[in-house]
Amino acid sequence: MKKRMYIAVVAATALLVPFTLVLDKFSASPLPKPEPYVGPVPVAAPPKEMAVFALVTGVNHRSAGYGYSGGSWFERREFAMAGALVRHPKGDLLIDTGFGRHIDEQFRTMPSGFRAITSYSLWEPAADQLREAGYDLKSLRAILLTHAHWDHVSGLPDFPGVPVWVTSQERAFIGEGGHGQFGKPFTGVRYEEYGFEGGPYLGFPQSHDVYGDGSIVVVPAPGHTPGSVIIFVTLANETRYAFVGDLVWQLEGITLREERSWIVRQFAETDAEGTRENLLHMIAIKERIPELIIVPAHDIRAFAEMPKLSRPVGNTAARDRAT
Repeated sequence: MKKRMYIAVVAATALLVPFTLVLDKFSASPLPKPEPYVGPVPVAAPPKEMAVFALVTGVNHRSAGYGYSGGSWFERREFAMAGALVRHPKGDLLIDTGFGRHIDEQFRTMPSGFRAITSYSLWEPAADQLREAGYDLKSLRAILLTHAHWDHVSGLPDFPGVPVWVTSQERAFIGEGGHGQFGKPFTGVRYEEYGFEGGPYLGFPQSHDVYGDGSIVVVPAPGHTPGSVIIFVTLANETRYAFVGDLVWQLEGITLREERSWIVRQFAETDAEGTRENLLHMIAIKERIPELIIVPAHDIRAFAEMPKLSRPVGNTAARDRAT
């Protein structure tokens, strides 16, 4: 039933988008400004060897209006399809995968309505970027998902044997299928569930400190999917990142306090109220910690601010897909 509803809403979106163009300059609806977060800023003791690297694997050709309410439907936006490598002496983590080697055949399993309004370019899968940088995959402890939508998990088959960390809620979501997932489930993926045994963190009621040093802390942020999370990463030089997954698709969601447009929210969220609550809380945290680097999973500008892996020259070819 949910899958049929998802297909119907996506198809309706394709028909309604032209009408929303008329409202181009009149659809901004910023959320009320929350009070800044006033709780404690957690102390971390990250090892000096820690580092974060962007792994942009391709782009989804969209518009600003698709990304946030009030954005222009005429302004082209390249939505990043990306992962991030977090290096830690106790074991490296890959946050999401972006597009993988098999994205073309995977994409063909998505609902026809979604494929009709989606075009993308595959640049280079994360596994290939790591290989060409001389990275030893034995150093990869796990893949830590912000959530399990198609554009975050496409590369999972490229990392056979690497555990995939998810919450129990997201594992159940994967088992149900549909709603933004590929039509054909992956086989052979080793999912490992984790819980939130830690106390409050930056105002979120629960947390999971991956290595016990405060350097990588995961908090529950359900809404976009039932088991969505936000991953806070703190480096030894006190640089702080917040990988917010699809809490917002573009940074304007934070800076302008804008949700996704109404029509997009109808198929993009499993719990729009939950997404809104977490969005307002992240805005409050950013007010308190202005130096915090918020990384929406699909904002290419955020990944442009992160270091890149050193790679041999000559890997610039991109393969465009348009459906």
